[in-house]
Amino acid sequence: MSSTTAIGIDIGGTGIKGAVVDLSTGALLSDRIKLPTPKGGRPQDIIDTTIQLLAQVASGTDDLAVGICFPAVIKHGHTMSAANVSDKWIGLAAEALFEKALKLPIHFVNDADAAGYAESQFGAAKDVPGVVLLTTLGTGIGTALLNDGVLVPNTEFGHLEIDGKDYETRAAYSAKEREDLSWDKWASRLQKYYSTLEQLFSPDLFIVGGGVSKHHEDFLPLLSLKTRIIPAVHRNNAGILGAAALAVKFQA
Repeated sequence: MSSTTAIGIDIGGTGIKGAVVDLSTGALLSDRIKLPTPKGGRPQDIIDTTIQLLAQVASGTDDLAVGICFPAVIKHGHTMSAANVSDKWIGLAAEALFEKALKLPIHFVNDADAAGYAESQFGAAKDVPGVVLLTTLGTGIGTALLNDGVLVPNTEFGHLEIDGKDYETRAAYSAKEREDLSWDKWASRLQKYYSTLEQLFSPDLFIVGGGVSKHHEDFLPLLSLKTRIIPAVHRNNAGILGAAALAVKFQA
């Protein structure tokens, strides 16, 4: 297998996307293929769609490592939760199911962890020492924790309880949209969230990802933190890049 080229596949609640990645630069070496996530997000339907996607992405390539990221806590290849997909994923030996269906070994990882690892290799966290916390502000809040570039998997800091609330229900971008909050009002909630993370982890850097990070100038300057906070470099491609990079890192 090539150690500088791999395939990354990012499974989400609305779309499944993938590409061939140059791991020396983080550039995509193929078109980014995207297929809609089957309605209901059931395991067999998602696996079948992933087979279709991989056939398109891998066409004409050699035997490349494949990484798949997924919106769930991943423990020993099992999906222990399910975000915006069917509850039938919970407790499933998902990695083994994908490997059997795709007829090849894969590396299976949480989607926020893949995004965090992508930033450590190709983006805003590259060569940053110490503790880096990536947060993705979207439907919920995904998090990835890095210490000297080493990923600590399956952090779920979006679910911190603050003021008696699971705080992603208050501070995710979906809350801003749902409640039609101004940037100022939303930023006051983010202030409480990031201040709590500061107290708990004393990070050296915050990185903010998710689609809303392209509007970072509207809300990041409103925050008053001791820790530097900057937008992610990779948004739509972060899961693909991280999944591909981790596949090579952990391949036998």
